[in-house]
Order: sequence, then C-alpha cells, then structure tokens
Amino acid sequence: MSRPGRTRLTRVPGLLYGGDYNPEQWPEEVWAEDARLMREAGVTMVTVGVFSWARLQPGPDTWDFAWFDRLLDLLHAHGVAVDLATATASPPAWLVRAHPEILPVTADGVRLEFGSRQHYCPSSPQYRAAALRLTRALAERYANHPALALWHIHNEYGDHVTECFCPRSAAHFRAWLGERYGTIDALNHAWGTAFWSQRYTTYDEIEPPRTAPGPVNPTQLLDWRRFCSDALLALHRAEREILTELGPDTPATTNFMSMFKALDYWKWAQAEDFVSDDAYPDPADPHAHITASLNYDLMRSLNGGTPWLLLEQAPSAVSWRPVNVPKKPGLQRLWSLQALARGADGIMYFQWRASRAGAEKYHSALLPHRGTASRGWRETVRFGAELARLGDIAGSRLAADVAIVLDWDSWWALEGDDHPSARMRWPDLLRPWYTALHARSITITFVPPDAALDGYRAVLAPNLHLLRPEHARRIADYVRGGGHLVCGPFSGVVDGHDHIHDGGAPGPLREVLGLSVDEFWPVPDGETVTLASGAEATLWTEWIVTEGAETADGYASGPLAGRPAVTRHPYGSGTAWYVSCHLGEDIGDILDRALTAAGVRPVLDAPEGVEVTVRAGARDTYLFLLNHGDRPARTALTGAYAAGGTDLLTGGAVHGHIALEPLGAAVIRVASAPGSTAPDSPTPDSPGGTDQ
Repeated sequence: MSRPGRTRLTRVPGLLYGGDYNPEQWPEEVWAEDARLMREAGVTMVTVGVFSWARLQPGPDTWDFAWFDRLLDLLHAHGVAVDLATATASPPAWLVRAHPEILPVTADGVRLEFGSRQHYCPSSPQYRAAALRLTRALAERYANHPALALWHIHNEYGDHVTECFCPRSAAHFRAWLGERYGTIDALNHAWGTAFWSQRYTTYDEIEPPRTAPGPVNPTQLLDWRRFCSDALLALHRAEREILTELGPDTPATTNFMSMFKALDYWKWAQAEDFVSDDAYPDPADPHAHITASLNYDLMRSLNGGTPWLLLEQAPSAVSWRPVNVPKKPGLQRLWSLQALARGADGIMYFQWRASRAGAEKYHSALLPHRGTASRGWRETVRFGAELARLGDIAGSRLAADVAIVLDWDSWWALEGDDHPSARMRWPDLLRPWYTALHARSITITFVPPDAALDGYRAVLAPNLHLLRPEHARRIADYVRGGGHLVCGPFSGVVDGHDHIHDGGAPGPLREVLGLSVDEFWPVPDGETVTLASGAEATLWTEWIVTEGAETADGYASGPLAGRPAVTRHPYGSGTAWYVSCHLGEDIGDILDRALTAAGVRPVLDAPEGVEVTVRAGARDTYLFLLNHGDRPARTALTGAYAAGGTDLLTGGAVHGHIALEPLGAAVIRVASAPGSTAPDSPTPDSPGGTDQ
C-alpha cells in the first residue's frame, strides 16, 4: 500500500505549511477572513473535517455537504490545498444513542460514555459500518475536488481508546486467536496454560484479559496487545480501501503519535503513502528537543527513510498538561526547523484559529485569540516566509550509519507484570543511548528486528527482551560478516510466545555475545553500583559468565564486585558488545569505544547544545545547525563542509564556521555532496512489520 518511491508528499510544491482548520466552530462569515489570512501567512495546506461527522451527517439518513462544498471552494480559490479527514474519530450522538453497544468497555466492565471523542469499540460492526459509509460519501463527493491534496484517515488512532472488553471485542479476539494458532492445543502451548490450571478445551472459553483476582497469563496479555493494535489497523485499512477505490491518485496518511506503545507502527506504516506525526514537546523540559529528535528519527525510519510530515504540533502552549508552559519567542521556529532537519517535508500545527469553546480552548493556535495583533501571529507569518525559502529541501533525505533495533513485541513483553524489576521500561532504556548519539551528532535510523542490517557500520539494541531465533540469526550473520553490535541488558530472554529461552538469557544471542546470564540482579531504588571505569549503574545489573567474551568493564561495588559488567566478543569478522547493566548517561563511553571501532564519525564536531544533521538531494546537500542552548555557539565547518555554502535562511554566504545565537539556526546549501551523505540506502524502502 505504501509508496516509498514518492519524491513529494503531495502535489503541493515545496514544503507544506498550515494546520488543522475547524470552520464548523465559527460563523461562515469568518471563513473568508481565515482564507485571506492563510494566504498572508504563507499557508499552503490545511486539514479539515477531522471532527465534522455530526455536521456532515446530522442524522442516520441526513447529509449536509453544502457548507463543506463552499468551504473547499473558498480554500481552493485562495490557493490553499486541503488535507481532507474522513471525520470518523468522533461518532455523533445520534449514532451512539441508536447503538449504545458502540461505546467501549473497560477491563473493569465500565462502559465509557459519550461527551469526549474516540468513544467507540474498535470491534463494533455498527461503528465500522457507519464509519465506512461516511468515508465513502466523502470520497464520492470530493475525490476529484481541485483543493484535495491528501486524505487524512481518522485521527490519532488509540489516543484515548486502544482496547475494549465488551462481548463483541471478546468474539473478535477469539477469531483473531483462531487465525493465529489454528488448533486450541497450539494456543495452549503458546500460552503455557499448564501453569495454574489455565488450559482451554475450546476457543469459546477464552475471554479478553479483564480484571482478575491475580496476575493474568502474560502471553494472553501479549497477544491482547497485538490484537488491539491489529483491530484498529483493520479499521484504518477498511477506510483506506475505499479511498484507494474512489481516489487512487490522492495520497493518504493518518497521524501517528511519536513513539506510541499501543500500536505497532512498523505494521501501520505499510498502510500509509507516507508517515505523518503529531508531536508535542514540552517547553518546560530542557531535554524536550532530544526526545523530539528521537521521535522524528522514528517517523523517518518507519517508511524506509522517505520524507515524512509533521502534521500537528503546538504553536505555543498546549491545554492538557498540569502546567501548560508557552514556547518562548524563537522556540517554535527552532523546533519546526528541527523536524525539517530530521527529514520532514512539511510543518503543520494544531490548530489554525484558536477555539473559543471546548476542551482545547486554551490550546495555542497559528491565529491566537488576540488575532493579528498577537506575538503568535507575527511568528506565524515570519516562519511561513522562511519556510518558502527552504522549498528546495523537499524530497531530500538523511543518511545513517547506525541502526537501533526497535520491536513493539519486545516492548510489550518487556513491560509485562511479575518481572524481576518493574523499572525496566523501553523508553527509559533507549533514551540514554539516543541522547549520547544526539550529543555526538551521529544520525541513526530505527529498524525492525527482521530488517536487513547489511550496510550499517553499527547496530545498537538497548533492549531486545523478546527475541525470535530467526531475528537473532540475522543479527549473528551481521556481526559474523564484519558488523559491530552493542546489546543492552535483559535481552534475549524470551521467545515470541514470551517463554524463557532454553538455557536462559541471552538465548539465541549466546554464541554471538560469548556469554551466559546466570542471574538477574536488579538494583533497588535509590541505590547505585559502581563499575571499575567509574561509571555508575542504576535499575539493573546481571551476573554474567563469559564464554569467550573479554571483560571491557567490571563491577567494582555491590554483590557483583569483581564480576564482568561490560563485555566485548570478536565474532567472525565483527564484534559484539554486551552491557549487562543500565548505565544511564554513562553509556556514552561504551558507545564511543564501539562506534570508533566501527568507523562511525559525527557529521561535525559541534559544541554542546548544537544539533547537526545533513539532508542530501539529487543535486545539493543541506547542512542543518540548530542551537538549543541558552548561550551563543560557534561551530567550525570542517572536512567536506569546510568550503561552506549559502545559508538559505538569510541568503548570506557561510565560510569556515557558523555562529549561532541562542535558539538560532542555519540551513546551509552545500553545492557538492560529500560521500557520507548519500540517501538512507541501508534502510530498506519498505521495512515491513515484525513477524507475528
């Protein structure tokens, strides 16, 4: 379904700019002013219809498209393209009251009510039928409208409801299990139902993992996570099929929510023409730009390194945190440029005009409550003009010598109940590794566990708790062929059924790592363990026994003092490192050793707080420098960039070095592309989903 060869996101030239537009919240006379101001601000596309279901279909057999016709015609007349949503994210009251079984049910048996959004059971046939009817009506009417540039399917799947425990969901779950396992004996084996007398004799005896007296079967919970992701994806695919049937030439996407645990985005990305993301970094968090960078690298990776779209972000403050801090002047610009630096081909926002009523009335907008007299409006206009000057960047891509393995199955299994430590959470294990790479100006790509690894200088696995033997063989072949692997703790522990591997951890990685794990040794809260190098471990340590691996660092305190902590194992023509503990920010020293040996080099040696990336197009290369710090920073242009180029933001020539004020940025066009910035070729164009 995806089209990774697409060079531009839509038919709209240059970089996309705009945001969500909700005209149903405003008198129609306001629309003309909005269209005029959009043109003034340089807006090229707006998202419409996201929450318009009740207005478009006021009753079961009543439709009102006349107002929507006028809206799309108005936008087209002002040169503003439309990202048209299918409006299925918020069923209207009449549908819910006619079919109350649509409403979702919690694990405790509570039926959630109407009055918010996403109030539907993903397995409800009544909801599905109504959503597809609406999607078809929209596609039949607007598939050939000249304003249409993009289909926007649903909105933020799983944001509020990722699962439902009603009888219809139970039946759907049983059918899904039947397709997965076939016989009930196969399911009993996979679920380990010999434990606690949980054996089933028929599929009819199986229910969703509702609230129970004690711990629920962990493989049942893992399969439930898989099922819930698939159930929502089935709804998405059903809408997509209608849009493809009636408007095959218009691309379609749905807005992801960064690194979102509930949905396996590797599988979801296969249903998109391109990936789009909603990202809301917290201005009160001094490290928010690093988390944003991580999420943007994921979005770029999900569809093989092709450009993606930042479909939502806040112009300033959001409305849903306990304390909603605005973005200080210049931060919105810097963070928007960061998305471009990480491969985005468009910068969109929520929303165009600030709402006066509803749950998001305090959320910022491109056109704030104060209107054109506001600081926010001035930033909206300024950035629109800047974005227009960067249009040639569209279609260019990033290169990555380093891959990080990400597996949703492993994430779900890692964070199950009744583990040695509840503190081992995938985002917390990943973040220090990524932070170290970000600080060193090393660009990464994420890959699924079944990805081809040839071409990467180094592969990092901060955690692979669940690891299938076939995926371990890929990793072993990569190292044997000359690759460099760095693997984090609590990896290779369970198989695809969440069963402990024979012989324990690291399971199928035992040979390539050259060690066995004798015992897990979690670190109590508030305590640390010192290593011989001076590094400190928290959360987790392991008693490991080397079987060919050499000790690169050892435990110097605590019950494991004198035992190996970090190992290095030559394997074939490559090297495999194992880090048996959680080192937090101290992981940087180990990564330096491993990446230096692998020949990984930074784009530039940048001062602290300065982010550096490179995008390469067919003719030109674009060097991004972003100063996230609170003081001026000077970065030397060396190596392939020593000759400098033209800063597209100012139009001025740059040679030798670039000086940036706090929150400053530069986008330098380099006329001749260095060899290290070829497109993201090591990443497969269509990475696919992990094996299920």
